[in-house]
Amino acid sequence: MGGSRARGLIRVNGRAKARALSVAVMALATTMACTTTDTPAPATPSRAFTPAAVSWKDCGDGFQCGKLEVPLDYADPGGRKIPLSLIKLPASGTKKGSLLTNPGGPGGSGVNFIRQTGRSFGDSLRRDFDIIGFDPRGVGASDPVECLTDGQLDAYLETDMSPDTEAEMSKLEKVSRGFAEGCEKKSGDLLPYVGTKDAARDMDAIRAAVGDEKLTYYGASYGTYLGAWYAEQFPQNVRALVLDGALDPSLTAAETNIQQAKGFETALRAFTEDCVKQSDCPLGTDVEAGMKKVTALLTQADRQALKNSADARDVDQSLVTWGLATPLYQKEAWPLLRGALAQAMQGDGTALLRFADLLVEREQNGTFSSQTESNMAVNCRDKPNPDVAGFKAEAQKAAAAAPNFGEFIVWNTLPCAFWPVAAAEEPRALRAAGSAPILVVGTTRDPATPYQWSENLASQLENGHLLTYDGDGHTAYLSGPPCIRNAVDAYLTATTLPAANTTCT
Repeated sequence: MGGSRARGLIRVNGRAKARALSVAVMALATTMACTTTDTPAPATPSRAFTPAAVSWKDCGDGFQCGKLEVPLDYADPGGRKIPLSLIKLPASGTKKGSLLTNPGGPGGSGVNFIRQTGRSFGDSLRRDFDIIGFDPRGVGASDPVECLTDGQLDAYLETDMSPDTEAEMSKLEKVSRGFAEGCEKKSGDLLPYVGTKDAARDMDAIRAAVGDEKLTYYGASYGTYLGAWYAEQFPQNVRALVLDGALDPSLTAAETNIQQAKGFETALRAFTEDCVKQSDCPLGTDVEAGMKKVTALLTQADRQALKNSADARDVDQSLVTWGLATPLYQKEAWPLLRGALAQAMQGDGTALLRFADLLVEREQNGTFSSQTESNMAVNCRDKPNPDVAGFKAEAQKAAAAAPNFGEFIVWNTLPCAFWPVAAAEEPRALRAAGSAPILVVGTTRDPATPYQWSENLASQLENGHLLTYDGDGHTAYLSGPPCIRNAVDAYLTATTLPAANTTCT
């Protein structure tokens, strides 16, 4: 969510999140010496920087891993370098090129994504292309942003994100300021260089380092924003880009937060409409009454936290909201959400807590990945944010537009009000003038990246083309119907676009 933000609540991690959720769904159901190969010589370098070829080493289960050093500051290409961590699933047939991927976030590990889902890409893609993932700068194993201890992250995530009193507001400001100050203290030298524009420049360095003349790319969720910025900066290097579950780069941070919150409200209603038809639905048989029961649960958790049998944490309103949002990413998780809500309405928040931990990548031993800190660092760098007074006004608007998620999503980005580094860009439409055709895929009831964003991006791009999935869940390619998969595979392998106005169900 987020983070996703896109922003606020959601770490928008595309199918990496959904794939992890699939594994968690199964788990919850049961309980509720290396050879080295070098790529061809690098192709056209990225700007003034000439990358070295990647030395790939076997890293188990048919994958190869490597590192690529890129400039911390592209304005000083001969200065300090940072290592990018890469992974490759080699083409199963005669290689025609590479498919670079990004699962979203910002903050999602592309290395983990390919380990989990690399073999889920279409057979024709797997045959003709190396499937490559990478941890973007500041993420995972690529010089990750560090801000807080694990205990401090727990405290931040449990902070009341719907402040009703001056005391709650004061605490929210304190932890948000502490988040920003922690990032400056631990990663201050990195913060100016973790924005999306720099990560897109890294993608061109990867393209050159693996020997591709032009880029073939699949990006999900925030990965669409990254892909759009690549096309904006390097339109002549675009071969085929799929942007699945798009962000709208023209929106302000405030507009993004509110529209994303409304997207989660839409997904929650879709879940409720389905739930009331099921015999085990804890929300009753009426949609409107069911929605009110969800709101009542959140209100009750704000007054008194739910219990849980996993650890000593109380499942307060913030954790309930995280846990409620997570299964909305994937329709296959809706039966488990019904069970989790039934438990929560009896005062047991254990299942919702497990969903919350999955979303923020918290392990059962209390350790976190770099996702939460990286997510905040990229989002605060990418777009301007208001001061505290501006956040208050934004939160009021969001609460009116999306009563269950709006306020929470807005306040979750408050550290950006105290960020030590200025935003890199004002929001604007990205045209990628002169690029090859770019395929944008949108899902009509996507919770984290509303369908309108895909429509908008496809229209903003000079050579954008929209493919629609009339369905539920976050992004479409790796979990959608054959119609979507076949269209994407045909485009990525042969640059054959689907017919205009194609909608898959």
